[in-house]
Amino acid sequence: MPRFADHLYHPGPDNPFPGIWVLQRRIGREIPHRLGSNEGLDMPHSALRRHFGDAMAEHAYCYGDAEALGIRKRLSRQQGIPVEALLVDAGADSLLALALRAVATPDTSVIASAGTYPTFGYFARGQGCRLVEVAYDEGSDRLAPDLDALARAAHAEKARLVYLANPDNPTGHRHDDDAVRRLRDALPDDCWLLLDEAYHDFRDDADTPFASEVLPGVIRCRTLSKAHGMAGLRIGYAIAEPETLAMLMKVRIHYAVSTLTQAAAEVVLDHPDETRRHIAAVRERRQRLSAHFQQLGADVLPSATNFIGIRLASAELAKRVHAELLEEGKLIARPAHPDLGHVLRITAVEDAMVPGRLATLERALQENT
Repeated sequence: MPRFADHLYHPGPDNPFPGIWVLQRRIGREIPHRLGSNEGLDMPHSALRRHFGDAMAEHAYCYGDAEALGIRKRLSRQQGIPVEALLVDAGADSLLALALRAVATPDTSVIASAGTYPTFGYFARGQGCRLVEVAYDEGSDRLAPDLDALARAAHAEKARLVYLANPDNPTGHRHDDDAVRRLRDALPDDCWLLLDEAYHDFRDDADTPFASEVLPGVIRCRTLSKAHGMAGLRIGYAIAEPETLAMLMKVRIHYAVSTLTQAAAEVVLDHPDETRRHIAAVRERRQRLSAHFQQLGADVLPSATNFIGIRLASAELAKRVHAELLEEGKLIARPAHPDLGHVLRITAVEDAMVPGRLATLERALQENT
């Protein structure tokens, strides 16, 4: 079985402030008088009320539910995942950092693809881990994390954890469910698979039974930032065995998800039809954007996300185009990692579809293909 950081096997630490919501559930009744949590309950919030209204201001006073039970119940109903296998935190990034805090210690080896979502590497290095990167599997029709290479590196380095973004960021590649299972099976028994599924909702096959499985030795991280449009409020969730989540809770910031964020997330989750329409619209724009650049001769990578990746002839060309667009006030993404410096990433939003918006890129493609 994969291991956690050694110190977490000792009793505790226990959350010193579970909060009033958790306490009310434990004793089975409401506590109407909040006299001990030192919140600023008497603040008038006149400015907030003028700018945002009373409903928003009421959410500013109190700490949120440390267990985010309302959100977990909604996710459980919608996705068929047991409530006890869900943990809510302040976005997928917080969950990646949380997983590393729970399983890794300084000098622990962790494995990732060279050029994948860079925040994982940022957190791993900040944790004092030894980050080992393996090259992408690159061919005429693909730019994908190399699962076999990840597994080999995990064995060679005696790694504590392997990170995989699926679908991948920044390439958009999707490994199918069986491939992910095979990767988990190929890893050492004591090695975790940290599965970043931030773009899961945009997969055409997002509703397969595998999507709701609680997988031994795997911590799955998802977010409400993309498909649900809540990036500014910072909320995401992990799917893992309850025993795993209990260990993560030992090192989690217990009030990381605000009362306002939880209330907003509950409203959005209570209106899934709007989210489904948004996902469908994003997929349609992604297809149109891909087709447009393919007609210009671009090497557009297959994508199962809310963006497309374009592979340019060289990193120098990609750097120049990126800089010229930025000078025009148009920000697209170019990976900082040198292995993927020849890739440009464009989000499939309406602004990207405006004729002439990306004319600088279009000219560069026509001149260099």
